[in-house]
Amino acid sequence: MTASPQLDPTPASIADPRETIISSEDLGMVFAAGSVVALQEVNFEIKRGEFISLIGPSGCGKSTLLRIVAGLLTPTGGTLSVKGEPVTRPRPDIGMMFQKPTLLPWKSVMDNVMLPKTLGGRVTKEDKEKAVALLHLVGLEGFEFSFPGQLSGGMQQRVALARLLNTGAEILLLDEPFGALDEFTRERLNVELLRIQREVKATILFVTHNIQEAVFLADDVFVMTPRPGRLTEIVDVGLPRPREIAMMKDADFNQRVFEVRDILGGTI
Repeated sequence: MTASPQLDPTPASIADPRETIISSEDLGMVFAAGSVVALQEVNFEIKRGEFISLIGPSGCGKSTLLRIVAGLLTPTGGTLSVKGEPVTRPRPDIGMMFQKPTLLPWKSVMDNVMLPKTLGGRVTKEDKEKAVALLHLVGLEGFEFSFPGQLSGGMQQRVALARLLNTGAEILLLDEPFGALDEFTRERLNVELLRIQREVKATILFVTHNIQEAVFLADDVFVMTPRPGRLTEIVDVGLPRPREIAMMKDADFNQRVFEVRDILGGTI
């Protein structure tokens, strides 16, 4: 029996775990020559290694906020900083995953996961070994040479997650990545995502419309108001880890779910 390939420890694994890694101060975003105020006076701090769920009504600016953190949009007011530096462009330590896996259908699973490396130039033996290790990590051992069209939706999202991890980013931004999947597949991937976070020690900002999902995953749930999007409240989940689906039956879990639901109900 051969041992599974090992991943190198990330920089986050040796850094101060309570260091503030993402912060915003009076963050604002206005589109269309001032006619659409997407975000207004958003203030928060996220510590290294935290899992933050971001929830709010449709159109409240959740995805806009993620794109600002990713450096894909420039805010029109306030500041968004990562590791104490204002974000003005995409950074190699920040990676983003969307609702659709956006895999290249003519490339194998392995080749899709290798894209962050092949686009950067020459691929090394170590790069290939890391890709294999990532596919093991997301539960796709044996599917390295399959094509996206041969995989289920959940498996395609696993490939997209492995590709995201292969960027080497220590801050992961996930914009409703499991929203199009059935409930049982989504729950399984939630458990897998938490396991992977423990492995790679990533800081995660996760957008969802599902209150149970938000509570199950997060250390804190950021609740936003309708547009103009403001951060109305931060709910400290405070539930023990590691988490399993059976936790959703617990009174403490459901208390947090209804707390978030009540806050959202008051913002709509």
